[in-house]
Amino acid sequence: MKLTKVEKNWALYDWANSAYTMTVTSTILPLYFKNAFITAGGSASTSTAYWGYANSFATLVIALLAPILGTIADYKGFKKKFFSIFLSLGVVFTLLLTIVPQSYWFMLLVFYILTAMGFAGANIFYDAFLVDITSKERMDKVSTIGFALGYIGSTIPFIISMVIVVLSQLEIIPLSFEAASKIAFVITAIWWGVFSIPMLKTVKQVHGIDIEPKPVRNSFKRLWDTFKNIKKHKRVFIFLIAYFFYIDGVDTIIKMATSYGADLGIDSITLLVVLLVTQFVAFPFALLYGKLSEKFPGKTMLYVGIIIYTIICIYGYFLDSKLDFWILAMLVGTSQGGIQALSRSYFGKIVPKEKSNEFFGFYNIFGKFAAIMGPALMGMISQVTGKTNYGVLSVILLFIIGGAVLFMVPKEEKELV
Repeated sequence: MKLTKVEKNWALYDWANSAYTMTVTSTILPLYFKNAFITAGGSASTSTAYWGYANSFATLVIALLAPILGTIADYKGFKKKFFSIFLSLGVVFTLLLTIVPQSYWFMLLVFYILTAMGFAGANIFYDAFLVDITSKERMDKVSTIGFALGYIGSTIPFIISMVIVVLSQLEIIPLSFEAASKIAFVITAIWWGVFSIPMLKTVKQVHGIDIEPKPVRNSFKRLWDTFKNIKKHKRVFIFLIAYFFYIDGVDTIIKMATSYGADLGIDSITLLVVLLVTQFVAFPFALLYGKLSEKFPGKTMLYVGIIIYTIICIYGYFLDSKLDFWILAMLVGTSQGGIQALSRSYFGKIVPKEKSNEFFGFYNIFGKFAAIMGPALMGMISQVTGKTNYGVLSVILLFIIGGAVLFMVPKEEKELV
């Protein structure tokens, strides 16, 4: 399927912002923070807990704001403005991570929280633009292509950053780990900002509500009306409950994988290489999910992802070697893009287009509130038991509940499969 120019530029934002996910959320910053925390006298398991708490706090703030901002952004012309504000927040504070001394671990967490809020906030409106840039029949394909581009796009700045960090660790170049990490943050911020420009220029809001007097007050009224008439959107809200649980498990594994590997004694260089290879594995599998969604119902492919993640949790409990971590990472790579992309497109097909921001606000509030529970749960159990593998095993419950509720989502119209 050939993408239109608007579809390409929309998908290119996945290429742009995935650099942040790879470098800041998943690899270099977690290692940078852990090193700073341990240097200050803290323990490895406690640093993992604090990293989980920081992720939970950032997602809590966005979760509370998401439906309100989304409802306001349903007014024509507002979606792009909100997207731009949060994009700027994320890019600027990613760049500002470079001014924080590594020994200031608490300030690092604060700045990270602000970058995470910018990233997550921009994604609310980016996801909602899916209904503006393509048709229902093309959503699965376009959404999975976006995620696939993200996996490849994230590897380019990450490889550059990783080479700098590794060379500094091997003392081949005269840079400390702190200096090399800060260069990585600069590269990430520039990549994210520059490749967002095509979307800012060409993607426009098509569906929306005409601007009216007192837009904020009326937005709260529309939001309340949606809650009161929840039966009219039964399919949407049952799906959101299922999504709440299974995407929590996905996000927890993505955000906590590096800290978990470090706690098992896996060195920084191995962690970076494993996560890089995972991106290359994820690229074709994201496209495969999109291709299979043309032959099988979307819910069926979501179940495939849930089952694979359940296996990952069980395997993660017994993890005790570098080889095990490699196997676990490859399993994650087979499904993380597919389950996220098809969740986004499935939801895009079942919501009213003119209220897409409001409903994607709910999509994000369910996703973000879920992301509070998983990292906090894993962090708490890691801290209490001193063994991170118990935290990984606890995540399996989220996939079981999510799969059970997903089974209850009505499957009536062909366009919703």
